[in-house]
Amino acid sequence: MKRYILALAVASLISLPAVAAPPAPETINLDIGTPPVIVVKHALAQRQSRLIRFYEWGAIGLGNDGLVKMRDESVLTNYTLQKTAGKLIDQENPDRMSLIYAVAEAHGGKEAIPVVKEMMVKRWKEQWKSGWWMEDAQGNWSKKP
Repeated sequence: MKRYILALAVASLISLPAVAAPPAPETINLDIGTPPVIVVKHALAQRQSRLIRFYEWGAIGLGNDGLVKMRDESVLTNYTLQKTAGKLIDQENPDRMSLIYAVAEAHGGKEAIPVVKEMMVKRWKEQWKSGWWMEDAQGNWSKKP
């Protein structure tokens, strides 16, 4: 009986699905042109021109996690500007996450998400303009040199 149970246990281990390893960063193409990636990139590009003034004023900055965040609402002189900035952030961040998911899906699925996210955050930080605010790992804000 003990051998039978041991044999069943071994058989069940053998039949477990293998956990896929995340892809290597050098195998990931952040500029892949799948339809979901194209749609999200288009939405991000359309919104960029409206976000720029808030970046330049210092109201919105780039968080350490790659998402845009309200940095200093006090520089926005009226409620309308505050509301507009908030709406833009609420639209931008889900699209940034959707882009990460779409690129990851094109490179193997869920296992690729951490690698793709790290690569996208790095790219967004590199593309951030000099003088715009960025958050460091400790939550402190500073202007990009």
